[in-house]
Amino acid sequence: MSAVTMAEGDTDGVDFFTMGMFIIDEIEFLPPKPAAKDILGGAGTYSAVGARIFSPPPKSQTLGWVVDCGSDFPSELRETIAQWDTGCLMRETPHRLTTRGWNGYGENDFRAFRYTTPKLRLDHTCLEGKLLWSKSFHLICSPIRCVDLVRNILVMRDQWPEPGKKPRPLFIWEPVPDLCTLEELENCKVALKHVDVVSPNHSELGAFHAKTVDGAGHVDYRAVEALSKQWTQWGIGPDGDGAVVVRAGKDGCYVRDKVVSKWIPAVHGSAEKVVDPTGGGNGFLGGFAVGLVRCGKVEDAAIWGSIAASFAIEQIGMPTLVKAANGETWNGVRVEQRLAEFRKRLDRYVQP
Repeated sequence: MSAVTMAEGDTDGVDFFTMGMFIIDEIEFLPPKPAAKDILGGAGTYSAVGARIFSPPPKSQTLGWVVDCGSDFPSELRETIAQWDTGCLMRETPHRLTTRGWNGYGENDFRAFRYTTPKLRLDHTCLEGKLLWSKSFHLICSPIRCVDLVRNILVMRDQWPEPGKKPRPLFIWEPVPDLCTLEELENCKVALKHVDVVSPNHSELGAFHAKTVDGAGHVDYRAVEALSKQWTQWGIGPDGDGAVVVRAGKDGCYVRDKVVSKWIPAVHGSAEKVVDPTGGGNGFLGGFAVGLVRCGKVEDAAIWGSIAASFAIEQIGMPTLVKAANGETWNGVRVEQRLAEFRKRLDRYVQP
């Protein structure tokens, strides 16, 4: 399960690494529904699973993430993580409790969250062995921390002697909601130059400009397009040719770079299929990242992300993996089948 120590020159084998945290969730619903305890959660877990959905073995081993296991870590969660067969780095920290969170659900989609044990945030120092050489990094942080992480990762890679040097990896930045503010916009502009893709949700995009981008019954498509265009004009990435991918929940996502301007609908068009949207955005970016690494096109990557998100939101916690001789299913569905059906739907989709 643990990442192997890297011998000099051993820099292959990791497509994706997420800086997101692992959290064990407790979820309290409105009565009479009983609370759910010891649920796998956290942005890192959802994004790793989003990437894993498109990575049956042996590709599953190309996915890097970190789980810090406290003294209270449940054995059944270890078994679930082991079943996924990823390149997960399980770090034993018996001197502390595992990071845990409480989620309270109320009327009208109200949701409250608080940490119930101290959180353990990841930084560049967790990149042991070949994890440092991932082809993509998923960053979930403030604009200033984003710049620091990118710089530190690149410095660590530059310190490695030849023949270990590799091309610059892809950096995919998911801004944290509480720092998507007008006061942070200048820092955001700086961060855009350091990443290849930035992916706020529509509310976060608007919040950077102190604007609301909700329309009547759906997102304000034109407002999202205008702000995204502005971000691409500021320049995303070191060469200014990066992309913004705006996640808009039930309204799908909007992909914008210097060439592409396109809406992609949500896989689940009706609310009945959506049980808990909590990890949808993180799952999207896991699928998106491996799609971008393996396909090379931001539009294809967003389709992969949309499929990954669809599995992430069909239940409380993680989707269920079943392995069979003829391949894997997630929640009883073959991923390639859902992808093929979605592509057919996209052929008929009319841009909003």
